[in-house]
This record gives sequence, C-alpha cells and structure tokens, in this order.
Amino acid sequence: MEKTTDAHTSQWRIVDHDVIKPGTRGIVFNEPLIFENGKPGRTGCDIPQSEFPKRNLTAHFDPALLRHRVEGLAEVSEPEAVRHYTRLSQWNYGLDGGFYPLGSCTMKYNPKVNETVARLEGFTGLHPLQEPQTAQGALRVIYELERMLCEIVGMETASLQPAAGAQGELAGIMLVRAYHTEKGNPRKKIILPDSAHGTNPASAALCDYQSVPMQSGPDGLIDLAALEKLMDEETAALMLTNPNTLGIFEKNIKQVCEIVHKKGGLVYGDGANTNAIMGKTRFGDMGIDVCHLNLHKTFSTPHGGGGPGSGPVLAKGILAPYMPVPRVTLENGRYALDWNQPKSIGALTAYFGNFGVYLRAYAYILSMGPQGLNDVSDAAVLNANYILAKLKDHYHVPYNNTCMHECVLSDKLQQEHHVSTLDIAKALIDRGFHPPTIYFPLIVKGAMMIEPTETETMETMDMFIDSMREIAELAKTDPDAVTKSPTLAKVKRLDETQAARSPDLRHRS
Repeated sequence: MEKTTDAHTSQWRIVDHDVIKPGTRGIVFNEPLIFENGKPGRTGCDIPQSEFPKRNLTAHFDPALLRHRVEGLAEVSEPEAVRHYTRLSQWNYGLDGGFYPLGSCTMKYNPKVNETVARLEGFTGLHPLQEPQTAQGALRVIYELERMLCEIVGMETASLQPAAGAQGELAGIMLVRAYHTEKGNPRKKIILPDSAHGTNPASAALCDYQSVPMQSGPDGLIDLAALEKLMDEETAALMLTNPNTLGIFEKNIKQVCEIVHKKGGLVYGDGANTNAIMGKTRFGDMGIDVCHLNLHKTFSTPHGGGGPGSGPVLAKGILAPYMPVPRVTLENGRYALDWNQPKSIGALTAYFGNFGVYLRAYAYILSMGPQGLNDVSDAAVLNANYILAKLKDHYHVPYNNTCMHECVLSDKLQQEHHVSTLDIAKALIDRGFHPPTIYFPLIVKGAMMIEPTETETMETMDMFIDSMREIAELAKTDPDAVTKSPTLAKVKRLDETQAARSPDLRHRS
C-alpha cells in the first residue's frame, strides 16, 4: 500500500492489483424483527409519576374498550430500539454510500446545501392555506423558478404543479387535448416511438387517445419515413424522449417536429434526461411544443423509494391559456394567485405541489449559474461515454453511437456462456455496486442501461468498470461464479419469479 498526495487530495491507494472494492469486506449485521428483540417489561422510556389523582375510567367507558397493555407490542430498551433501526438503515443502499448507476433515472449525488435551503424555517413554517400576502417569499420562488426553467428549455409558460414526472407528462397531453378540442377536433391518436419512456401509453389512454407504436430505425433514432406514413390529421401529438431511452440524441429532431406540425399535430418532449443537454440545446428551439422536467432528477432532490418528486409542465405560448390553475402572477411588486383562467385544464395537485422540491431546484440553479448547468451536461455526457468506451470490447453494444447521459449494453456475448443480464447484476452486488437498470429499454434484449451522472469521479467509475470487466471474463472462464452470485450479500439469490407470483405478506409472529 502506498500513499498518494497532492495539493488537493490525500488518499491511500491499493497497489499490486490488490484492489479492495466497496462493500466486499466488513461486518454484516444479522437483525431479527423488532418483535423478536427485548424481554417482557423492558422499556425505552421512563415517564414520571403524574401529579394529578388517578381516576377510575370504568365509570365513563365500557370496560371492554379499555386495555392496560398492548398485546404483541415490542418491549425493548432504548439502545435496542436505536440499534435495531440503525442496523436496518445500514442494509439500505443509498447515494450517500455509493455509486447508483441506474440508467434513465439520474440517481446523482445532490449538494447538501440545497437540503439546508429547503429546511429554512420561513418556508417550513408556512401553511398552504395562508393568504397570498403573507406568503410572498414562497410565491416569489414559484414565479422565478418557472421563468428559470422556461429559459433553460426554451418555453414560454410553465406550471410547477405536477407532483411527478408521470403527472407532468399527463398534464402535457391534457394541454394537447384542450388545444385541439378548442380548435374543433380533439383528434384520436398519439404516436409513441419505442425509444420513448414507458409511461407514455398510460398518459395517452388517460386522455382518451389511442396509442400508435412506432419502431425506431436501425440507428436507434426516429425513422422519418415511418413517421411520415403514420402522421395524419387525426393524430393529436407525437410523444418522444430526447435524448431517448437508448441514450442517443435525436439528431433529426427539427425534421421530426416539422412532419408533425405539417399535419396540425403537436410534439411532446419528455425532459427526464435534461441533465445531458442543459446549456447545449433547448426543447423549444428544437420545435417541441410542450415538455416536462423532473426536478427530482436533474435539479437536486434525492429521489427513489416513492418520492417526493416534481414534474413541471412547460409549453409554448399557444398552450398558455390551458395551463393549470392557480397561476402565480406579479403586479405592482406583489405576487398573487390567479384562478380566473376559463380555458385551464384545472388544478392538478392540492395547493402548490411539492414545494420543498422547488426550493432545492431554485437553490441549485442559482448556485450553479448558466455556466455550471452547461458544465453538468459536459460531465454527464463525458462520463457515460467513458464507461461505454471502456466496456464496449467486453459487452455487446446494440447501438454503437456516441451516447449522451447513459449508455446501453446487452448480455449477447455472455449468453454464449449461459450468463444473463440478471446474473451480471447479481455479481455486481458481490463487488459492492448497486446494479444498473436491467432489461430496459425493452427494444434491447438483455439490456443494461448505465448512467454515471455528472457527479461521479473517474476513480469510482474505474472501480465499476473493473468489476464489469472481471464479470465478463468470469462469464467465459467460470460462469458458475457469476450465475451463483451474490455470495457475499446478506441475502443470497432469490426466486424472484416465485416472490412476484406468490408474495408472503403475513406478519411473522
């Protein structure tokens, strides 16, 4: 072992090829259910004797409704309770502990300073039913953030109301329907490329549209000839993702939009992958009419495990009359709520959505500035292409293009040795890494979608790359070592099919 030191770093490095990967050594706690800890009569608190006289409650309540103890409640001391939940937390994998290479999810490290801003007492103490004149600071955040996001993506109007990306997407198609309905024909169909995000068909169906699937071209991009053939006057919109789920930028996006617009349709753009293009290009400049953003992916909110999220919907001026209400307005230096929008699609969430997420995004954008956001895109794209370049000789690359924020590999080469994508994912666990997204996008058989994001260092990516290479080599020389993984994790290989088909949700006594 040797120590490397320079002006900025001081760290130990393992030499002679003895690389210690994260998570492969150390204590693994066994932890029973809380109900299996403790002893009868044990307690974690000491309540002082009441100074008030005791009263006989049986005179006021049916004795059958009273109980002196809760049967089955865990009886543990304070250290037992604290250690139990701390150990459970140590089983959980999170971004503060390691690399999270989930593709299409942008599971990146988020600066803690933005968490501090979201917890400022002046914001956390607000009540959603306060009069606007007593919440001017919060309304200013909403007003200014909407305009910041419009500038970033090239749109003219925005609403922060949608509480998740899927709801932002739904709001976009609701705007499309309102627009066409006022013109006299809501139209019947939505075109969905197979490289777009998987929630698109649900959004189309909820707005009473028929989904028309469209196969990508051999380069993984929208096939212009196929689009020309499908697009007609009964098609309300094309829903696309750019960069798409293959991690490829739709280089013909202007022609795509022209084809749709020529038939009177609109183009919806999924902005979940915006961290690849900020400062480089904008949806509005591409010709896209409406889009959503995931503040919880691109703009600094930890996500996963159910939220909270925020999926603002942004649109060109032609859709402004239909935007959700209330709208935050500014007149004579005062912010107000405007509910008088007769063409609006209505309110989408209670009150103002997930306000804490807005604060994180607001702080993130202000702290990064225009150049910082541009640098985010540079780093995200560079990191993904670095991983692709280092792994392309070890795994099959279904679309060998320069990628954007994420790269897609497949298990085609490993299948020759009866090793699958699932096996590779399990083997990564043994090497201390959370697996990437697997078996998505669906248009790639045995897909592994890897997104390093802009926040990972070269050293972290190199450890991940070394592990992926090691697994690829084992798949050829000792496939059992891969297919029997994980062996070092607390929980070994599960029968996932049986677990999904016959879940056992009963309380274990």
